[in-house]
Amino acid sequence: QVQLVESGGGLVQPGGSLRLSCAASGSMRSIPAMGWYRQAAGKQRELVATITYHLTTNYADSVKGRFTISRDNAKNTVYLQLNSLKPEDTAVYYCTETGGAWGQGTQVTVSS
Repeated sequence: QVQLVESGGGLVQPGGSLRLSCAASGSMRSIPAMGWYRQAAGKQRELVATITYHLTTNYADSVKGRFTISRDNAKNTVYLQLNSLKPEDTAVYYCTETGGAWGQGTQVTVSS
């Protein structure tokens, strides 16, 4: 069973940036795809971005052009670069993988 640990969340002003990391235990060669989801207070969890082992990416319309997902298979780590952050990006961000494992989540708060 793959284990995922997120880091990098925090408080940032509107227009700011953060980089989230998700470290996976074991080799990522066995993980066809990974993704980031987010869940704002009182709302359902929603897809943010996904990336395959061969680096094909997909983004939610709400984050296209602002967020970038990347993957370092040698380091067993997936990243999510968040730029031009808006208050509506405030949420707990979760990392997940094809086999169904989820991380514990990392809080991102965008506020002045």
